[in-house]
Amino acid sequence: QLSIKDLHFDGVPVRIYLPRKPSASKGRGVVFIHGGCGIFGSIRSYERICRYIARKSDSVVVSVGYHLAPEHRYPTQTLECLTAAVHFLKTAETYGVDPARIIVCGDSVGGTFTTSVCQELGQRTDIPKIRAQVLIYPFLQALNFNLPSHQKNAAVAFLTQERTVHFILKYLNKDCSLKEPILAGSHVPENINLKYRKWINPDLIPGVFKVGYKPPLPALFLPQVHEEVPELFEPWVSPLLAEDAVICGLPDTCIVTCEHDVLRDDGLLYKKRLEDNNVRVTWHHVEKGFH
Repeated sequence: QLSIKDLHFDGVPVRIYLPRKPSASKGRGVVFIHGGCGIFGSIRSYERICRYIARKSDSVVVSVGYHLAPEHRYPTQTLECLTAAVHFLKTAETYGVDPARIIVCGDSVGGTFTTSVCQELGQRTDIPKIRAQVLIYPFLQALNFNLPSHQKNAAVAFLTQERTVHFILKYLNKDCSLKEPILAGSHVPENINLKYRKWINPDLIPGVFKVGYKPPLPALFLPQVHEEVPELFEPWVSPLLAEDAVICGLPDTCIVTCEHDVLRDDGLLYKKRLEDNNVRVTWHHVEKGFH
């Protein structure tokens, strides 16, 4: 049913999945960005899901093979995803795709990169607009690792609370001994806490998701930790910190959250943020789902 080709879009490796039966009119396109904390995963490991999306949605799917950290330093990954998306928007018609019908989709850190791509492209007028973004349990902020979902799922299989921070430090090529103070919140100065409390705050999470939640004691701020990890406060790592002017330029959004996932509340907070800025959001919550 599919014709599959390995190509390069402006130097970025991609695998493109084209329906063999040509569409009567211009078809749909999907830029798919895989997860894996920016340090694992590949085009190959996401082959089945991309074939499935291409067949089920009758779309041309472009799977982005961004280079992995830490060998390729941050923000190489975001920049390559951006490059591939722009190239596809500009050349969509070559592949029988209507440039006005392209979505960007990703899981986990692929959801982070998807968010960053859409935040960047929402500001541009020289290329077609992204039609929608699909964020599958995305990682969206590195300020607070003590939200209700972090506490509830701290030891849930595969992505524990501790592993989340460990992988972020690996991705950014930082010393992993910073993990404990970051888990405690010692990397965030009081002025930044105050500034972003309006967006990253357990009070914004619906009560049904806070059963058993215990607000942590305020962490002692450690300037030396803060100075080691300035990247954690950049919107490319923490897209929840983007300004409202950026958020209101975003396309229609679908957010998927899972109950047994440390990152559940990142998705819930972003959902509220988008809705507050009049972005249309569809939300799917998988009650028995894991990261």
